[in-house]
Amino acid sequence: MIDLSVIILTHNESKHIERCIKSLLPVTNKIFIVDSFSTDDTVVIARKMGATVIQNPWVSYAFQFNFGIHNNPFTTSWVMRMDADEYITPELALELNQSLSSMATDVSGLYVKRRVYFMDKWIRRGGYYPIWLLRVWRNGLGICEELWMDEHIKLSSGTTAQLQNDIVDHNLNNLTWWTQKHNHYAIREVIDLLNIKYNFESKDTVNPSFWGSQEQRTRFLKVKYAGLPLFTRPFIYFIFRYIFKGGFLDGTKGLIWHFLQGFWYRFLVDAKIYEVYYRAGRDKESIISHFRTAYGKDVKNPNQSVRI
Repeated sequence: MIDLSVIILTHNESKHIERCIKSLLPVTNKIFIVDSFSTDDTVVIARKMGATVIQNPWVSYAFQFNFGIHNNPFTTSWVMRMDADEYITPELALELNQSLSSMATDVSGLYVKRRVYFMDKWIRRGGYYPIWLLRVWRNGLGICEELWMDEHIKLSSGTTAQLQNDIVDHNLNNLTWWTQKHNHYAIREVIDLLNIKYNFESKDTVNPSFWGSQEQRTRFLKVKYAGLPLFTRPFIYFIFRYIFKGGFLDGTKGLIWHFLQGFWYRFLVDAKIYEVYYRAGRDKESIISHFRTAYGKDVKNPNQSVRI
């Protein structure tokens, strides 16, 4: 096995955690799980599979993951980030085993491709594959940035390289769970988009660049998206993805995915922004006060909850 530990955050992931851990065992048995007090069998299953599990109250993804980094009991040379509903392909496991120990010393982070499954179908088109994510880094050189959305690992030094094989994102929950999850995501997305316009003093240090890394490109496109008029941009985005990027080739399940993720979710975000303007107006301080009162969120700090 290679000198690698894996950090996974969990909350009620009994459907996924065994599959995730099994995929990692050909690479490492140093698996560290930070659980936010699951009420199902997640912790029991994970410990039975040999993972080290601690529990910590949830504040935000970045806060919880950085807690995991700082409390990782394994002093390995490399660290990997995984979500519980993901697994690595056998090809990626083989690639990690063959390449990690001989990686050039100036390389401190590795990008992998994410393959998304929806209703058991691989979503190949609509610009959704490949998505490159920095998931492996040298211990001590990576931290999760504190953003409202699109949290990613930021390196303090070194260069990056790309691995050729995939992580698979394959959630087994039903569509009701999916829509409820994205309804919660929408609040964070609203804050993120309004932050681009009003500058709520977030800790975003990503330099938007179309020709940069995946994170820089994502931020560049989001800034451009934020400048488009409310309620027109979901239509533009969906048409671009579904027609021009070939999403229609993903079949019926692809239609459901691209419509819900590329239109319904974006339209819901715009509706929530419209509601913010309707209830709070367009003054920056009034918007900040609205989020504190309505949602108990301090928009200046993703890791700060406000008592209401």
